[in-house]
Amino acid sequence: MNVLLIGASRGIGLELARQYLDAGDRVIATARDQAGLDLLKTLGAQTIQLDVTKPASISGLSWRLDGEKLDVAIYVAGVFGTESAKSPPTQQAFDHMLHTNVLGAMQAIPQVAPWVEEADGQFAFVTSDLGCISEASGSYAWLYRTSKAALNMAVVAAQPDYPRARFALIHPGWVKTDMGTSAAPLAVEDSAAGIRNTLHKLKQQARPAQVPFVQWDGTVFTTW
Repeated sequence: MNVLLIGASRGIGLELARQYLDAGDRVIATARDQAGLDLLKTLGAQTIQLDVTKPASISGLSWRLDGEKLDVAIYVAGVFGTESAKSPPTQQAFDHMLHTNVLGAMQAIPQVAPWVEEADGQFAFVTSDLGCISEASGSYAWLYRTSKAALNMAVVAAQPDYPRARFALIHPGWVKTDMGTSAAPLAVEDSAAGIRNTLHKLKQQARPAQVPFVQWDGTVFTTW
């Protein structure tokens, strides 16, 4: 398979790159800096330097992918914050969170989805259960929750424009990464393996009426 990973220099993205490569797939992976690109190259991935927070950086992605047929594309890039509603967010914090988690994905969709359609492939987005509006019981990670709810809407709204691509929203679990911290119960290897397996199973199923919103292990969210 041809696989594109957007935001793959660490954590879940890096582990996905490792596992897809170990399975014999061709991987195109993006990273912001040279250190990340070098790490991905040592694994055997083809690399593209890309900063999803900067529209000028991501604007050239489509021509970099010109002629590709992407069986799987995954938008992994994301940042986390613990701000609550007890104090107003700063503009800097808001811009950083929303640019990375939402604007970056919205910039990527029209540039990547056509190449996913060329393979009748899948375009998945790493989201979070904290983006479920109906499940919100407090304001912990207020900005992050807001960004993931917005990402979910952006993906669901965009799907009809790309009918030959299968979009999916996947919650990776609480994972032992720099973002998830060492307190997380789920190993990054297990999360990445689950994501890959879940995407494979989704591809075998009849095309759903709506973008699936699932956990890493395939469990389907019944509320948004």
